[in-house]
Amino acid sequence: MVSARTASTRWLVRIIPLILGGCVAFATYVLVKRICVDHFIHTRHRQGTATTFLVFYGLFLLLMLFSYFRVFLIIQYDPGVTSLGPKAVQLREQDEKRKRRSRAAEGDLEAGERYESCPDSNPDSPGLELFYSKDVFVCNADGRPFWCSSCCNWKVDRAHHCSELERCVKKMDHFCPWVGGVVSETSFKFFIQFTFYTAVYCLVVIIAAVICLTQKIKSGAGADGVVIAILALSAFFGLFTFTMTCTSMRYACLNLTNVDYVKSKRVVHQLAIRVPRGTPKGQNYGVITYPLPKPENGAGTQTLESPRDQLATRTFAIVKTEMGENPWDLGTYRNWKSIMGDHISDWFLPLKHSPCASFENNESFYEMGPLYQQLRERFNLPQLSSEEKDIQELTKQRQGDGTNSRQSS
Repeated sequence: MVSARTASTRWLVRIIPLILGGCVAFATYVLVKRICVDHFIHTRHRQGTATTFLVFYGLFLLLMLFSYFRVFLIIQYDPGVTSLGPKAVQLREQDEKRKRRSRAAEGDLEAGERYESCPDSNPDSPGLELFYSKDVFVCNADGRPFWCSSCCNWKVDRAHHCSELERCVKKMDHFCPWVGGVVSETSFKFFIQFTFYTAVYCLVVIIAAVICLTQKIKSGAGADGVVIAILALSAFFGLFTFTMTCTSMRYACLNLTNVDYVKSKRVVHQLAIRVPRGTPKGQNYGVITYPLPKPENGAGTQTLESPRDQLATRTFAIVKTEMGENPWDLGTYRNWKSIMGDHISDWFLPLKHSPCASFENNESFYEMGPLYQQLRERFNLPQLSSEEKDIQELTKQRQGDGTNSRQSS
């Protein structure tokens, strides 16, 4: 379980569910007792109208609560954070000991620190192989992945550092105290479902409240202040969640997050795309070869690679997209399915995780759209040789056999 580092955020996350629970309890009392029972049944003798509202209210109340608890628990126990580097683990343990010693005298010290401003220069840096074992990944101008100075680790594609958690989060959308933390690839689907069902739930309350108030005023009974209060409360939350639903659905159709969308029009992605070993630098692209060369030994020469290292050697071309291009854009329908699921039932039921959260592929961290092949053609990148493809398939097969043997044991 990963919790927010700041004390104010932790308290906010604890208090907000209580506030939401109080609002739902109040709305339930007003709609069931004052609107349906007192007004529609006892005063207007409209049992059918009362039953209709009670059925719709109960249905969307259950869907809203289920989706809320789903997104809340996912955020608490599987927020989609990436692992910390070994140095960050060591330094944070030291920080915690220091904070415990000084907290009584100086208060709650919570500020995050940057431990490693420069990337790890070790050719065998932990986690680096995860990138060059792929066929394409996001990189810096020098061909190495992005480095997180707080996590002391390489940032996987589409990960952003969350200052509230002090961790890098995969496909981070935003930090939302209303649902208990950071919305990311593991919870974005359930967040959309929660906001959608909340908006519909509020709409049911609004319609019932408006009909009740209209009939009371026409009959001369006057306006009910409690019903007016629930109408205003439902209108506020309804408008808010409807806006969030539309915005989030738009991001899902574009295969972007809130963080991505803010800079989507002006961003230029830099990608390392695998090419045949030994491919020289091109006119409009640079190259990098992994594993990175070892430092020189005492005799002033570089350490020779073993035959196994030579087979594992991979060359990547470093290319740039045009401004605003999205390498992960699969098309509207496939973008939507990568978030919400392959079947219509998955779109409405908060049960299964998003396919993108469990995507595993040797080509890339996330499924690439048509732009990937377009970039290969645009920069006239050579295709992999049959020998390298065979080695790649053999590696996949061995990895699969290793996984199966571990599972069987």
